[in-house]
Parts: sequence; structure tokens; C-alpha cells
Amino acid sequence: MKASKQKFSKEFFQEYLILIVLVVMIVGLSLMNSNFLTLNNILNLLTQSSIFGILGLGIFVVLVSKGIDLSVGATLAFAGITAGTISQTVDAVDKFFPNLGMPPLVVTIVVAIVIGMLIGMINGGLIAYTGIPPFIATLGSQIAFRGAALMMTQGRPVSSINPDINIFGQRIFGYIPMPVLIYIGCIVFIWILMNYTAFGKNVYAIGGNVEAAEISGIKVKKTLVWVYAISGALAGLAALIFMGRTGGSIHPAAGLMFETTAIAAATIGGTSHGGGIGKVWGVVVGALILGILTNGFTLLGIDAYIQEIVQGLIIVGAVVIDMRKNKKK
Repeated sequence: MKASKQKFSKEFFQEYLILIVLVVMIVGLSLMNSNFLTLNNILNLLTQSSIFGILGLGIFVVLVSKGIDLSVGATLAFAGITAGTISQTVDAVDKFFPNLGMPPLVVTIVVAIVIGMLIGMINGGLIAYTGIPPFIATLGSQIAFRGAALMMTQGRPVSSINPDINIFGQRIFGYIPMPVLIYIGCIVFIWILMNYTAFGKNVYAIGGNVEAAEISGIKVKKTLVWVYAISGALAGLAALIFMGRTGGSIHPAAGLMFETTAIAAATIGGTSHGGGIGKVWGVVVGALILGILTNGFTLLGIDAYIQEIVQGLIIVGAVVIDMRKNKKK
């Protein structure tokens, strides 16, 4: 009985260690700086975490399938640039398409998400039908679409985008941040998709054992294409929030290294790089930890370079813990 209780306690601690870390960070930072737990700072923290959280949810689905997506930052940039160039106001000074009128906001939204989804489908197709390792396929995609964004704009930012796009960066009723509402919607969607649909169960099965998944009749190749399509679509959605938060503009270098933070959020949240293991709530907590780390260090006046060092150490530590835990299993 005593041994079973000790085993339960150990498993409980391992399962919810990340939540303990989150609570400790919140308590510690609130004691060190009285501004940390103010409503305005909390809303700013959640808003800042929303883009990385949305990208992290896409990475989570990919990691569960035993893949990786290094292209989400470049996808954000290319989707945003494409949607932005066709959505500039009529009187924009540096209008990329002078003879094109300004379309309604819904067109901008559809274009950004569809472009992101198509990039994801290209990634998924390459991985599923050619056997190229996900790391190589998405790294190549990252370089290619970052280059395409730079080529389209000649390295110039796209500005004077339809002012309606600003709704994606504003607070509803002057209080509730729109990025946070969108993020919550994405959390609910991915949670339902991965826990209560055949698709989600198939993704876990593929990540756990792809050969067994094929034998059981799962259409592995088709599923993988949609796995990466989801990651790409979420990157396109993140591009809309990015443009909304920057006042209707986007630079071809937008989203640079965002994939690192997104992967970190999923990894810290307990999503295994070995595939088949991960929970949505873990990704959310992982994104919060990274957001609190950046926000707290800024409030305490700690150098930004130190933030990057700490983040890197946290990622390595999370992977080491994951490897040790799965090895025991």
C-alpha cells in the first residue's frame, strides 16, 4: 500500500510538475515586483503569449505525429505579406498593386489562413509522399518562403493595410483583448480535435507507432498532410493577429525565430518529440511560462540576452526530462 502511494505521488508530481513551476513563478515574480499581478500587466502578458500559443498548438499536433515544423515563422510572414499586399488602402503610398482596390476584411482573413494551410499541405505532402524527414522538409520550406516574402516586397515592409485588420490587435469593449479570445477559441478547437475526433486519435496512433497505425487501416499519408495543414493554418491566423497588433503593417522578416518559441512552448508543456504523447493544456501552460519569463524579466530589468539563455536551458531541460520519463516507460 505504501509503495503504491509513493508510486502515485511520484507519477502525480511528474504529470503536474509544469503546473507547480508555473505557480512558483507567479508567486515569486509577484513578490519581487508589485506590478506583475496587476490586471493590465496580466492582460498584456496574455496578449503577448497569444501568437506563440497559437503557433504552439499547431506545433503540438505536429509533434504528436512524431514530426516537427520549422516553417511556422516563415509561414506567418509569407501569409501575412500575401494577404497584406492585396489589402492595402487605395491611397497607400507604397501600394504593391496600384490597380487593385481594397477588398473587405473577410478576404484578408481567408487569404492569410488559406495561404498558411497550403504551405502546411506542401510540407505534409513532401513528408508523407517522398519520405523526406520533417526536419529537412520544413527547414527547406522555412528558407524558401522567407525568401519568397523578401522577393515579393524587395525587403520592404507592407503598410497601410485595411484598417479593419486592427480589430485583431484591439481590446473588445476596451477591456478584453481580441488576440486572447482567438487564442482561447484555438485552444478549444484543438482540444476537441485531438481528444474527441477520429482524426485526433489517428494522429496519436501515428506518433506512437506508424507501422501499427498503417496495419490498423489508418490513412497515414493523408492524415500527415492535414496535420501540417493545421499547423500552417494556425500560422496564417497568427499573421492576422500580428498585423492587427502592429497597426496594419507587416515586414517580410516578421515571425523570425517564432518557431523556436512555439516548439519550446509545446516541449515545456510535456509534448514528446518521440511522438504519441502530449496534452493541449500542457502547451498552454508552456506558453504561459515562456510569456511570464519574458514579462517578469522585463519588469525586473534583466537583460534580454539572459532571457534567451534561460529559455534555451529550459528547452534542453524539458527534453532531457521527457527522454528520461519515456525511457522508464
